[in-house]
Amino acid sequence: MITKEKPLISERRKFFTNMAHNTGLGVMGGLLWAGFADKAKSSPLTLRPPGALDEEDFLRVCIKCGLCAEACVNRPSNINKETGKPRPSTLQMAKAKDEVTIGTPFFKPLDTPCYMCEDIPCTVVCPTGALDLASVTNLIGELDFKMMKMGIAVVEPNACIAFWGIQCDACYRACPLMNEAITLQYDRNERTGKHAFLKPVINMNVCTGCGLCEQACVTEKPAIFIRPREIALGKPGDHYVKGWDSKDQERVANQSGKDVTTKTERSEQGASDYLNEGVDFD
Repeated sequence: MITKEKPLISERRKFFTNMAHNTGLGVMGGLLWAGFADKAKSSPLTLRPPGALDEEDFLRVCIKCGLCAEACVNRPSNINKETGKPRPSTLQMAKAKDEVTIGTPFFKPLDTPCYMCEDIPCTVVCPTGALDLASVTNLIGELDFKMMKMGIAVVEPNACIAFWGIQCDACYRACPLMNEAITLQYDRNERTGKHAFLKPVINMNVCTGCGLCEQACVTEKPAIFIRPREIALGKPGDHYVKGWDSKDQERVANQSGKDVTTKTERSEQGASDYLNEGVDFD
């Protein structure tokens, strides 16, 4: 009897061993997938194609079909005149290695900026509205690349050589909306008394976030770079309202009712107590 039970005990042991092994693999796989899924979430600095909805809505509506990226690489203006072949596509479809939701379109201006095609092919082909065609269509029903709002250029004064007094207008000249999205501010160089600063200034109402300026920047690490508008421009609280902007006043409806005040030593004074300090009216 003992001899006959040994194979049965062995089979049971093997069964439980395999079950424990598979359970361990399952748990490990779950942990790995959780880490992978977390990494696969889009970075808040992700730049989307023209007309993209707000990130939450975009991810809900985008079906990851890749038609926008295909239209981008196959656009007629993307053909290299020397080789006759398409250049690298501006839009990429996110892979596991990217810090972007897998399968969704994005672009990196430093690698390949948006060339602001007049026919905006990537937005036109979107089948779901994740890329909103109305947002890049003007009042007379025409596509208008100036209405793109992919992001906004940000200048780092400490890194930009134009703020050092070295003449540079690379970003200004690279901008497809030259003298509109980027202008040059002339300031006197007090250090030398002879030269002028040509400081790039971004017009947030015109800049589309195409990234041509970032790619053109001459510094080793670009001193001008593209950031999503909500990151670069921030968002004021409901208790701060532009009285001259009727649309901005709509935000007051969301006000919590809580008074927010900032008290400092200066705020206790009247305006006339400090605004005219050091001014001699005689």
